[in-house]
This record gives sequence, structure tokens and C-alpha cells, in this order.
Amino acid sequence: MAARPQTETPTDGELEILKVLWEQGPSTVREVLGELNKTRARAYTSVMTMMNLMVDKHLLQREPQGRAFLYRPASAQRAVLSEIVDDLVGKAFDGSASSLVVALLDKSKLSPDEAERIKEAILEYQASK
Repeated sequence: MAARPQTETPTDGELEILKVLWEQGPSTVREVLGELNKTRARAYTSVMTMMNLMVDKHLLQREPQGRAFLYRPASAQRAVLSEIVDDLVGKAFDGSASSLVVALLDKSKLSPDEAERIKEAILEYQASK
């Protein structure tokens, strides 16, 4: 059996927690739970267990703060999202970024502003190469 990778792509639930921490900064389980419960009720113990597993998976770091722990993402948001996109492109689109973009455009209802931002991003990418 192969060893578990040092960092894994987060699950949907883990990504929810990461989003809270990226937005709020270092937080306790109770603070994360408060944000998560604004959209759907969750149990304290479930969130605590998931966050502790995320420490084991190197998705979060934790440090003692009084009687609680303070959690923070182990990686920047951009780095994690980049890993997720790499994983998606590799698994679902056989490594083809253009296939991913075509699928995204087919499924999205882009506003003119979003379309313009995409064009600008492509031009910036081409200029940097």
C-alpha cells in the first residue's frame, strides 16, 4: 500500500472550513462552527473531528490558545485552489486545460465583466510567457 501524500486535495467539507479560515484568519473550532452554522447546522464535535483530521492531512496547523486550539490554513488559498484545479484537469480532462475552459464556458452564464476578466487573464498569461 502506498504512503499517504503529504498534502491531499481537500474534500467539500474541508474546503468549507478552509474558506472560513481564509476569510476570518486563525480561529477556534467554536468560531469556525459559528460561521458554518450560518448556512447549515453542524455539531461541534463533527467540526472539531474534521479540523483535527485536517491537521493530520497537513491542511491545517494548530496551536494552543488557553484551553482551546487556534487553527490556521497550512497553505495559502491560491495554492490550495491551484492544487484542486490541477487535480480536476488531470482526472476529468486528461490534462487538457482547454477542455476545462470549454466545459466551464458551456456551463457558466458569464456576465460581460467576467468574460472581459477572462480575456484579460489570457492576455496577461500570454504576455508573461
